[in-house]
Amino acid sequence: MSLNAPFDATLYAPALSAEVRAALAAHRPVVALESTIIAHGLPRPRNLRVAGELEGLVRSAGAVPATVAVLDGRARIGLDKAELERVAEDPGMRKLGHRDLAPALAAGASGATTVSATAFLAARAGLRVFATGGLGGVHRGWTETQDESADLRLLARTGITVVCAGVKSILDVPATLQRLETLGVGVLGYGTGTFPGFYLSSSGEPVDWTVTSPEEVAEVMAAQDALGGPAAALIVANPVAEEEQLDPGLHDRVLAGALEACRERGVTGQAVTPFLLDHLVRHTGGASLEANLAAVRGNVALAARIATAWAAR
Repeated sequence: MSLNAPFDATLYAPALSAEVRAALAAHRPVVALESTIIAHGLPRPRNLRVAGELEGLVRSAGAVPATVAVLDGRARIGLDKAELERVAEDPGMRKLGHRDLAPALAAGASGATTVSATAFLAARAGLRVFATGGLGGVHRGWTETQDESADLRLLARTGITVVCAGVKSILDVPATLQRLETLGVGVLGYGTGTFPGFYLSSSGEPVDWTVTSPEEVAEVMAAQDALGGPAAALIVANPVAEEEQLDPGLHDRVLAGALEACRERGVTGQAVTPFLLDHLVRHTGGASLEANLAAVRGNVALAARIATAWAAR
């Protein structure tokens, strides 16, 4: 681009697929899906099968899936078959948080979007409902490390409803809930009075508000809009089914070992989360991954129902 050429902001605006654009124009339900789980969260070729399965869950509920990614410097809201395959199969696909979006777009890079990047791009494109597995949050030992996921601050200023299974259980769940309260991010327990524990149905921490139907969630969303004020996300905490959760005793034993291994090896910063999650997968014989996928499936199905209830208002 010439330095003297007029700046064209449309070059960096999210590109909506024809299907997503038509659905939004017709006020039909749309559900945003992150792409990090496809590119970095699952082994090949299972990752592509799961990506198709999740989009299928959205469609089976009568909604339109909008998987989000950045391809060749352009944010994409809704991927076609070839684009989905590229995200799943390209080993050079970067992992992009919200702060990485501007450099990635300017450099013409390609990457899968995390919770923060997906929520930001989806909300900017006019989507209102986003499904993911678990959120990031406050890390254990925060008083020493000051380590906190970028998800929290981004959600504090982004008006989108996020269906998740709580926050990753490797984190400090009570501190994360306190931080969400401080930031003004609303939390609803879906059919539960306790905050889910990602791999587990319950973290043991209470939630202040419980809803039992997609219509109730849509009513809260409408009340948010009517109140106005600063935009903030609404978290719908949807627990994984008890029969599909990771065995709690196994979870606690393996997590304790993972935290100890992390300290012994001096793993710090951004390397902590992938180290702990990998340790859990390996030392539970893959059971933690299956619980994770069960949670994601449940969240995607619920998000489609919420999006449908919202579109019907």
